[in-house]
Amino acid sequence: MARHEDVLIALRRIIRATDMYSRRLSKQAGLTAPQLLILQAIRNNGEMTMGEIASEVSLSQATVTTILDRLEKRELTTRQRGDTDKRRVYAKLTREGMNILERAPTPLQEEFMERFEQLAEWEQTLILSSLQRVASMMDAETIDASPVLDVGAIDRHQPTVELNAQGSAKQQK
Repeated sequence: MARHEDVLIALRRIIRATDMYSRRLSKQAGLTAPQLLILQAIRNNGEMTMGEIASEVSLSQATVTTILDRLEKRELTTRQRGDTDKRRVYAKLTREGMNILERAPTPLQEEFMERFEQLAEWEQTLILSSLQRVASMMDAETIDASPVLDVGAIDRHQPTVELNAQGSAKQQK
């Protein structure tokens, strides 16, 4: 087998692992990875503003607001105006939000981070530079992404990316 085929197989395994995790998360907790991260951020920090959540989970404030809309419809979170500053809106977990977090699996990126941190610094640097090079070879270095391992577009306002037959990224509307 040619080396490039081995690389493509490894990439496909990463994509499949992410997809399988997303399905497990959806089945066990009915959540997406970004929803899980937002719920965890609120649990870990107490009430938070949209901007604080966005900064904590590395997503845009617009994306966080959209996700919180969905979580609020499911009664997993609530939003309340601040007592001292009525311009600030805080997200809080509900009892059901806490319950769902207890059932949810650990985020895939947490498992990855634990293993990655155990590697020697040179090996971490090698992996990082190799993956950055692969992203560049796929014309993906300008695609906005957060450190959330999930499949599909995180923000509905961002284009979805798929690979064409030559392996280059092309944006879909």
